[in-house]
Formats: sequence, structure tokens, C-alpha cells
Amino acid sequence: MQAQTVGLGSSFASRKQPCNMTIATPARMQLASLSTGLRGFLAGRLMGRAPVSRQHQLRQLCIQPIPSRLHPAATPTDVEEITSTRNSGSTSTSTSIASQNPWPKGELPKTFEAASSEPRIYAWWESGGYFRPQENAQGLPYVIPMPPPNVTGKLHMGHAMFATIQDVMIRTARMRGRKTLWLPGTDHAGIATQSVVEKMLASEGKPGRLELGREAFNERVWAWKAEYGGSINNQLRRLGASCDWGRERFTLDEGLSSAVVEAFVRLEEKGLIYRGSYMVNWSPTLRTAVSDLEVDYVEEPGFMYYFRYPIADSPEGAFLPIATTRPETILGDTAVAVHPEDPRYKHLVGRECVVPMVGRRIKVLADEYVDREFGTGALKITPGHDPNDYEIGKRFNLETINIMNKDATLNAAAGKFAGMDRFEARKALWADIEAQGLAIKRENYTIRAPRSQRSGEIIEPLISDQWFVRMEPLAKPALAAVADGSIRIMPERFEKIYNNWLENIKDWCISRQLWWGHRIPVWYVFPNAAAAQASPTGDSDVYVVARNETEAYEKARAAHPDMAATLALVQDQDVLDTWFSSGLWPFSTLGWPNTEAPDLKHFYPTQVLETGHDILFFWVSRMIMMGIEFTGKPPFSLVFLHGLVRDEKGRKVCVGDCAWTGAGQDLNLSLDRITGNRNFTNKLWNAGKFILFQMDRAKAAGSEEAGLALNEQLAQADFSTPQALQALPLAERWIVSRVHQVVDEVTERHDKYDFNPAGIATYNFFWDEFADWFIESSKSRPSGSPQAQQSLAVAVYVFDRILKLMHPFMPYVTEELWQALPHKGEALIVAPWPDMGLPVCSTSISHWGALQGIVYAIRNARAEYNVETGKKIGGSVIVEDANERASLEAELPVISLLARMDPSQLGVLPAVPESTPAQGSGGAQPNVSLVVKDGIQVLLPMAGLFDAEKELGRLNKQRTKLQKDYDGVTARLSNTKFLEKASQAVVAEAKAQQEEAAEKLAMIDAKVSQVKALKSQ
Repeated sequence: MQAQTVGLGSSFASRKQPCNMTIATPARMQLASLSTGLRGFLAGRLMGRAPVSRQHQLRQLCIQPIPSRLHPAATPTDVEEITSTRNSGSTSTSTSIASQNPWPKGELPKTFEAASSEPRIYAWWESGGYFRPQENAQGLPYVIPMPPPNVTGKLHMGHAMFATIQDVMIRTARMRGRKTLWLPGTDHAGIATQSVVEKMLASEGKPGRLELGREAFNERVWAWKAEYGGSINNQLRRLGASCDWGRERFTLDEGLSSAVVEAFVRLEEKGLIYRGSYMVNWSPTLRTAVSDLEVDYVEEPGFMYYFRYPIADSPEGAFLPIATTRPETILGDTAVAVHPEDPRYKHLVGRECVVPMVGRRIKVLADEYVDREFGTGALKITPGHDPNDYEIGKRFNLETINIMNKDATLNAAAGKFAGMDRFEARKALWADIEAQGLAIKRENYTIRAPRSQRSGEIIEPLISDQWFVRMEPLAKPALAAVADGSIRIMPERFEKIYNNWLENIKDWCISRQLWWGHRIPVWYVFPNAAAAQASPTGDSDVYVVARNETEAYEKARAAHPDMAATLALVQDQDVLDTWFSSGLWPFSTLGWPNTEAPDLKHFYPTQVLETGHDILFFWVSRMIMMGIEFTGKPPFSLVFLHGLVRDEKGRKVCVGDCAWTGAGQDLNLSLDRITGNRNFTNKLWNAGKFILFQMDRAKAAGSEEAGLALNEQLAQADFSTPQALQALPLAERWIVSRVHQVVDEVTERHDKYDFNPAGIATYNFFWDEFADWFIESSKSRPSGSPQAQQSLAVAVYVFDRILKLMHPFMPYVTEELWQALPHKGEALIVAPWPDMGLPVCSTSISHWGALQGIVYAIRNARAEYNVETGKKIGGSVIVEDANERASLEAELPVISLLARMDPSQLGVLPAVPESTPAQGSGGAQPNVSLVVKDGIQVLLPMAGLFDAEKELGRLNKQRTKLQKDYDGVTARLSNTKFLEKASQAVVAEAKAQQEEAAEKLAMIDAKVSQVKALKSQ
């Protein structure tokens, strides 16, 4: 190695990008093979791309399955090894792990080679069993259930963000001695997966779902899952996710499916599940009900239609003016409502209207729900197609008319419009209303369109037979768990939102008209097979709930002994809402309902549920309710909600919650920041190479045995006692004290889940103090001297702790560096977290701060006087305090190196010599006096600062320009016309410019006089 190639650059190398961490500090910045940038943004898991437009780059970050770094950089052998290890549940011993260590000691390439290094490191971690709970861990279990990505998914920013945050949590806990379990898995994603396979079959020209039948179609879905369903997990591996893949679960696997059935049966037995005909959100494209939470209300341009509703038996042709945004629903109207106090219409209450195009007579009702200020103040009531009208219909016992088929075409109840699509019928019906002279007007209106999150189409409210869960009894314990502190939600502001939702919770429609998913464990009872086959819908009013078909027959025969010999059962065709199985995730994945399952007994309740705040209701609240209901315990003690990733203008980068800075805080993504994080990786790498270079220099004069002894000596170096700390020189004592402080600060931040400040503290300490100051100062220690060896030992000691603090954020590059340097243990991923509470020498921190002030002052003076970069100058440092003076005098070589001073002409004095003239005093040797702080100043002889001739030339050139400016503004102020026409503000500004120019000229003239005086001496 050559010193020039591994140095960290000049002292105090500038950072163009300040560290504004994502959770990530600069790091997991190695997500691809092109550059190491964006996993600094996503805790370092992503990388920059080739130079293209910024907008294109941001878009690609969202729609690509985590670009380059996710392409298969691992060899087939690597992948086979990972897979076989995971499937076999290998438990390698420490000896075998060490023997398989793939790192040649003391060797590092020029830069961190992410594309080749990361697959190798990850395979080694996984094959070594490091992701599994460590049996020798002394701490309490620390468990995170991974939010299961959809099996259809490709990695996007949201997945990368939750994987990063959770990996930071789990790696920190693992290093701190906790028995960690990060439990991965995927969700069967009923609607999404069924839709994907149906589209695939259509694109291939193969028979569709209905042609194939339920069993054959589900076989095709399972085949698709086997071929494509693992892609997102492979991508999570490339991100460095250190979860226990040997415990990977799938919501449709045998154990979790049994748990789902058990949960349904228990809830039904308690009377918490029921079947009823209620209004649901119907997706015509997907042909299924969807949850209220899966409907987005989007403001879109539309129309408000005003028309006349004729009053029945009115010879004068009286009518009620009505306004609606959905005129096609007129065909299902069963009443018109007005406010009881509305003077315009109260006289019509009790009369009848005639439904246009249909002729049906309906009542005029009075109801306080009607908003007199909206529309015309009169409201058409369609109980079959509007949730608010449905509630009014129940209050007044109105007839409910369904005019729509499941595909959103109109049915026979719509008369002449039957068979039309709902939007075609809207146009046709309005045309007929206009033709009959009933139209008043149509005007532009912004509507709140209810769109399905899954399909994007407008949802149709429909009355449908569905299965529901009574939520109020489940919500009460969930509310209490947060109220009494059993569960904490971060950020706290989401507790109010959580409470508000649960306090106003509605019953949950859990049935979905799909084939892919957990089939509802309900069997309808028929007297015989013929009756079952004759049923057009396959259901009846008589049913049993059971865990399997055998149990269903047993229950049915016991309940209906009169037809026990002939009865036939037909299972419900619907499946359960995907969120039902996901609600059991924290405990079903650990073995529930088997209460004796080892993992359930040891790892439940879990500790942390980390996810995006957008699924606080979808998933988090339901897990809490289900966990308390079925286990008697909250499923986790902390809910950590992350925010969104946005572009530089604050726009959401991709669909779904995506990223995070701190809990609940959104982050504006900047590609410049990504570049800065990549630069940080390079800085960290070069620091490691610098230490290795110094080790090579120390070994150069000795034998191989001596080199091995040095490695061991450096690995065992310990400065954690007060005695060892006090024995160090100032620079070394300062940096050890500071790393002890930083360890305390970072650890406390992790305890508070303040990952952003934790990352920033480590980042800034490494760059601003260790790299920019300590490494540079260590170069002043004479090569081969005891001081140099002591400084090297301190560098290894401190850098070891930096790597440990950074490992949760930057797992790959820190492991690579740690393995190349002297260390204790076999792997950084399981290395002990640095101890807290170690000694700190506050005096050395203060004295080093004074040294930094001295260096800054001299550097500023050099810049002000344009001293040539390579020129070394002399000077004196005046330090009044004796102890501080002794410390700084011992570090004169450091000051000389960092401030580019001539060591032979630099000294430390207790006071300013009386014979030393100050700048401008006219004495023989004028000095520049630089005040650092009270009791410390620096004297620099002006003669050593610059070339007098060159400085005079520079000053004269500067003066000529200033004189021109001064003359110009003076001429303006001497012009009578200018003074007469210009405003007072303009004149005042000109005078201020004149005064400023005059002051600058005076300063230049004073400097010219000083330089001339110096030149003449």
C-alpha cells in the first residue's frame, strides 16, 4: 500500500453534504453495483444509478425492484448454499464458522465492492446461523414480526424502508445481548394475487377462472406462487435483512390456515361472528366486497343533476326540486326526505311523489338528517345504493330496491335500462328526463368519488349477504391496552387517531367473494344431496361452523337428528378478508393455537411492531384486538410508525408509506443526499485502509511472528479504565474520551428509538472528529516510535467502536472492514455492543478544544493573508494556564502538522514577550495577534506570512476597483438632477454605498501602509 492512496485527504476534508440522516445515516448505502449511495438514504440499502434526469431517477427508485443491487450478483452456488442452509436448519458451531471465514486478514480492495461483497457476506451470515436467536444470549427475547409483504410484490421504497428500520432495531438488540427473532413471511394477498393470475391467464389465451373451476384455478395460483412468490424475499436478502429465514411463514401455509379456522370458530362460538344482509362497498371489477378502509375518496370533476320530482295527484303540477350526482339511482328510490323545519317543503310531508321513468309512488318524509343548505334541500332516498340512505331506510322501514347486478350493469328492476352499464344508464336516463321536461339543469360539480385501492374503479354501495365480526367487544380491551400503557404508540399523536377509530368502530365485513384465500369454515345444511344441488346460491338459513368437514358433519347430525342419515353439506363459497389472517400474524406465526408451542411460549408477546401509519387501522389495531382476544395478552408493547418518502418538492415518491427519518416523520428524498452518503462510505473505507497501512508500516521491520503478535496486541488493546486513559497523550486521550461519550449518547438514542439522532451522532463523530482530526493528528507521531504504536492501538480501539455503532445502519461495509482489522470475536453481526459509562477525561476534551481553536485561527490567518499552501511559517502560542500550556506544548508536532507551521519556529509561551511589537505598532518585527479564547492567543510574525511585493500588487489591484466604485457613487450623489428625481430611499442607498466603499478603501490603505512598513524593515 502507498500512503498517498489510502490517506483521508487534507486535514478537515470538507463534506459537501451535511448529514441529515434518514434512519440511516449514510448507510446501508450499498444497494447496487453501480454506486454506493441510496442505502445511505434508506439506511444505506439502495444505490445511485447512471446519470439520467432527476425525475427519471426518482421514478425508477419507486417502480424498479430495487435496481442494480438486486440483480443476481451471487453465484448459483451461493444461492444454493443459502437455500439449503435455510431449509436444513443448519446449526453451525463457532469453530466451523471461524474456519469458513471468507476474509483474508489485512487486505482490502481500493473501494468497497458492493456487488460482489454483499452476496458473499450475506451467505456467510446466514450459513453461520447468525440470524437465528442466539442460544447463548443472556438478555431477554427481542422479537419483531415482519409485516408480511404481498406474495405478488416486488420490492419498492416502502418495503426497503421497513426492512431497513427493523433491521436497525434487530441488529442493535442482537449486539446488545438480546435473544433476537425477526420473523419473516409473506401474505397471500387474496384480491391482488387472484387478479394477477387471472390477468396472466387472459394474456396467455388460456381458460379463465370460471372456466377452470375453483380447484383447478387455485392450483394455477399455487403454481404461480411457487414460481414467482419468492422474489420479494430474495430482494430483502439483498437489502441485508437479518431475519430468521428458517422460520419464514406464509399466511396460507398449513399452520397459519389452521389458526385462521380456529379463530373464526372461537369468535362465532362467542357470538362475535354473524351473517347478515347489509350494505357493503362492492367492487364490480373484482366482484367482491371490500373494506371501508380499502376505499379512497378522491375529489374529481363531475356533475350535479337538478330535476323535478312530481307530486302525486297534484292538478297544478307541483313538484319537489331534487339534486343528485348519480341520477341512475333514481330507479331505486323509495322515498324523498326534507327537513322537518324547512318552510319550503314542510307542507308536502306525508304526500307522495312519482318516481320518474318508473311511475312508482313514494312518500315524502321529514328527517333532520337532511341538510337544508345542500343542493335543493330535498333528498331522494335510495336505501339499496347509498349508505346514508340505507340508514334512513332502516329508520322508516322503507323498501330496499336493488337495481344493479354484481358487474355494475342494471338489472330487471331498472326496467328499460336493464343490461346497461351504470354510467351508460346515467346518460340515457338523464336524456329521458330532459325529454319529459323534468330536467332543471346540469352543472359542473366536484364529487368525492369512492375508489377501490385495489382496482381503482368507483365502488358501488350494494346490499349483500356477508359475514361480519362484532367489533365493539373486541375494541374495548384494545383501547384499554393503550390507555394503561401496555402498548405504546410512537409517535404519540397517533394514539388519538387510534382511539378515535376504535371508539367509533363499525362491524367488520370479513367475507370476500374470491377463490384464493382462507375459505370460510361454514357449511350449509340441506336435507339431502338433491336439495343441495338445487340451491341456486349453494347456501341456506341453516348452517354449522366447524374446523373441518368431518367436524361439520358431526355437528350437523347432532343438531338435526331427523335428517342425520341423508343430510348434505355445502361449504360457503367465500373466503376471509386477507386482513383477518394478518390480524393473527404475531402469534399464529409462533405456533398458536398450540399454547405449548416452544416459540409461542418463549417469544410471545413480541416487543415491537414497526410499520407505516397508513395501516394503523387495517392491520395494527386488528392485531391488538385479536391478540388480546385469543392469547389474553397484547401482541407487542411498542407500535413504531414510520412516515413517507417524498421527493425534493415534498411529493409522495411512490404508492404506500415508504420511508422514514424519525418516527412518523416524512422525508424529502434528495439524490444529492444519496451522493453524500456514498461519499461517507468511501470515507469510512479509507479510514480502515489507513489503519491497515499503519499496521503494515509497523510490521515492516519485524518478523511474521511479530506481525501476528501486533495483530493480537491491537485486538486486545483496552483503554476502558481510568488508568489506561490517563496514560495516553492528549490527542489519544481526547478521542478515547469522545468515543466513550458517543457510545453513551448513541445507546441512549437507540433506547428511545431515536434512530435518526443515533445515526447522526455516529456519523458526525466519525467524520468530524475521528477522520478529520484524530487520524490527521496521528500522522505527526514518528513512524516506528512507541508513540506511533500507541496511536495505532487507539485508532483500532476507537474505529472498532465506530464500526459497531454503525453496523445496524451499514451492515455490509462495516462487517467487511471489521473482519480486515484486528478484532475480538468471529463476526461483527454478533459482536458485543460497546459498553456504556466508561471513563471520560473532561480536561483533555477542553485542552483539545483549545488546540483546535489554535489551528483554526492560524488557518484563517493564512487564508486572510493568502499564504501559499505549502509555505510553513513560525509563530508563538501564548497560553496562560500552566496545565493547559503543558498539554499543548506536548502536542506542538500536531499543531505544526495541521496548521502548516515550522516546528523549529513554533513555541508555547506563558505570556507575550514585552519586546514583541503587535501588528501596526511600527516596531522592528510586527506580529499578527490572533485571540483564540481567554488566556490563549497566537502571534504570527508578519514577515513570515506573505511576499510583500505580491501582497502590494494584490492590494493595489483591489484598491483600484474599490476606488472606481467609490468615484461612481460619489458622482451620482454630486449630480443635482439625480438628487431631485431619485426617491429618498434610492438616495439613502447610494449614500450607504459611498460610506461602505470609503470604509473599504481606508482598510486597504491601512494594509498597504503596514506592508510598506514591513517591506522597508
